[in-house]
Amino acid sequence: MITYNPKAWWGLIFKFHKSDTFRRLLPSMVTIALFATGVAYINDKVWPGHLQTTSVVHSLLGFVISLLMVFRTNTAYERWWEGRRFWGQLVNTSRNLALKLNAYLPRQHPLRGQLAFVLGEFADVLKDHLRDHGHRRSGPIGHGPNAVSAELFRLVETLRRQGELTREHVRNLNPDLSLLADICGGCERIKKTPIPYSYNLFIKKFIFAYIVTMPFVFVHDFGYWEILFTTFMFYVLASLEILAEEVENPFGTDANDLPTDQIAENIRQNVLEILLGQDR
Repeated sequence: MITYNPKAWWGLIFKFHKSDTFRRLLPSMVTIALFATGVAYINDKVWPGHLQTTSVVHSLLGFVISLLMVFRTNTAYERWWEGRRFWGQLVNTSRNLALKLNAYLPRQHPLRGQLAFVLGEFADVLKDHLRDHGHRRSGPIGHGPNAVSAELFRLVETLRRQGELTREHVRNLNPDLSLLADICGGCERIKKTPIPYSYNLFIKKFIFAYIVTMPFVFVHDFGYWEILFTTFMFYVLASLEILAEEVENPFGTDANDLPTDQIAENIRQNVLEILLGQDR
């Protein structure tokens, strides 16, 4: 995720980075510009004035596509923000577990280090799992986050049997331990449930049809200037769609994805600091 100052207007306007949509769309923009140039040339040299069409219908289509794009971007941002809420919940749950275990266990207990390692590992494993970088484990539970959760439950049960934790302690820990699986399931739901295929297909076709017909609507009144208008409108609409595609899956490594690497590292440091009194 890119860290920036939202108040720096001029800096943002003239900011171009390696993942900027302009670079990705440049080949398509050139193609659209060539098509619009052909329409303008035909209207000017081949059939002068014969490409005049009404703009009323096209204006209505523009209103419809604006509503579609608002819905598309809002839906994508809602998924991004829901993912951020899950990772914020993971931060709080990890801290709560670490604070409870720190209060329940003697300071020099030998299992503190193992608990700190396993609890701090969950966020890293979940991050890799959501990016499809995690490998299946060789134990009985191949699912990475589930394996870490199972190990935490096993350690808590071991402490209970040793008499270090009472049944009341275990009852207090169980909701937070179970919440780890809930957070994992929520993130998996976002990742594995993309926007419906039919809607995604329709909006791309609608954008294409709107842009392709635009030169025929504007060429009579604006002549060769319609090349600029058409190319710019394609850039705006296609950019919104590309950004929505990027934002709707917030767990990857794109510029606008969540900073899960940083969050996972913060969780690990918090857990180590609470349980072992160290920040590394």
